[in-house]
Amino acid sequence: MLPAWLSTGRTGPVEPVCQSVDAVDMKIGPDGAVRGEVRTAGNQRVAHGLFRPEAVGLSPWENFLRDLSALRLVLPHDAVFTHVTGARVLGWDLPALPEQVPYFAAVRGDNRPRRPGLICSRLTHGSTVLTVHGLPVDAPVEILLRSARDLSDLDLAIMVDSAVRLGHVTDADLQEVLASTRPGVRRLRRVWRDRNPRSESAGETLLHWFHMVMEIPTQPQVDIFDDQGTFVCRADLLVSGRLDIHEYDGEVHRDKNVHRRDLRRERALANTPYVRRGFTLDDLVNHSALLMHELDRVLGRPHRPRRLRAWRALVTDSLYSETGRARVMNRWYRSTTPIDWAGTA
Repeated sequence: MLPAWLSTGRTGPVEPVCQSVDAVDMKIGPDGAVRGEVRTAGNQRVAHGLFRPEAVGLSPWENFLRDLSALRLVLPHDAVFTHVTGARVLGWDLPALPEQVPYFAAVRGDNRPRRPGLICSRLTHGSTVLTVHGLPVDAPVEILLRSARDLSDLDLAIMVDSAVRLGHVTDADLQEVLASTRPGVRRLRRVWRDRNPRSESAGETLLHWFHMVMEIPTQPQVDIFDDQGTFVCRADLLVSGRLDIHEYDGEVHRDKNVHRRDLRRERALANTPYVRRGFTLDDLVNHSALLMHELDRVLGRPHRPRRLRAWRALVTDSLYSETGRARVMNRWYRSTTPIDWAGTA
C-alpha cells in the first residue's frame, strides 16, 4: 500500500496564459499549458507543439511536475506515467540517468502520441491507476516491469530496493507478474531475488551488489554496540563472521554538518573492535580491481578474476558507464521516432 501523501496539489504561482497562439488544434490546460505553436515570449517548450508559461523561481522538482501536467494535453485521458517518469513521481531512488531523459507514459488502445521526448507504451494488462501529486501514475509493479525492459540489473536494483523500502511493492504484488512471460520478467525476477530490502540509498544498493558479486556475505543495516552495550551506530554492511564494517560514502558525507557527525561516529567506533571501511562510487565503478584485491587480502583468500569480470560486465551494461548510457539513450531515441527534416529544406 502507498502512503497517504499521494496528492499534494500544485504549488507556486501560475503565470498568465499568453493568448498569441498559432495552431489549428490549440488547446489550453488548467495550468496555462498550451498545445500548439506559441510565438511569444514568456513561454517555455515542454515538447514538440507543447508549451507552458515560464515559472521563475520554481525548483527542478516543481518544474518537473508542471511539465507532466502540461503533457496531459497531448496524452489520451486514460494515459498514466510509468517507467522512470512514474518512479520519479513516486519518489524512488533512480540510477545515474542521463541529463536528457524522455518522458514515459502508457496508454490503452492504439492512440499513442508520437513526438520527440515522449515515449508511449501500450497498457495491455489491468492495473491500479494511482493519483500522485495530482498526476495519474502506473502501478509500482508495472513501473518496475517497464523499466526492466530498458535498464540493466544494477539500474533496476536501485529502483527495486527503493520501492521496497518505501513500502510500494511487496513480494505478493510481484508474484503474478513474475509468473508471466511478459517482456522484462526475466530481469525483474533476477533482480527481485537479490534485492536488499534494508538498503537506504542507491549507493548502498551498489555496494551490496558489489559484495554479492565478489562472493562476500554481508548483513545489511546492523546495529553496533560497544563493550558496555551502548549503541554506537548502524552499519550499512557488516561482513558475516567478521568485525568489518563496509559503508558507502556518498556526496552527502561532504556536507559540513554531516562530516562533523561522521567524525564523532568514527571516534566512537575506535573504542570498539570493529574496523570501518568507506567506499565511494568512483571506487566501485572505476577502481573495482584495486577494491577486489584489497578485500581479498583482508579476507586472506586468493584472487578470482571471474569475480572482477562479472562485476565489470554489470557496470558496463549499466547507466554508470559510457557504454551503458549510449545503449539506453540510443534505444530511447529510436523509440521517439524522430523526424529528420534535413532533406526537406
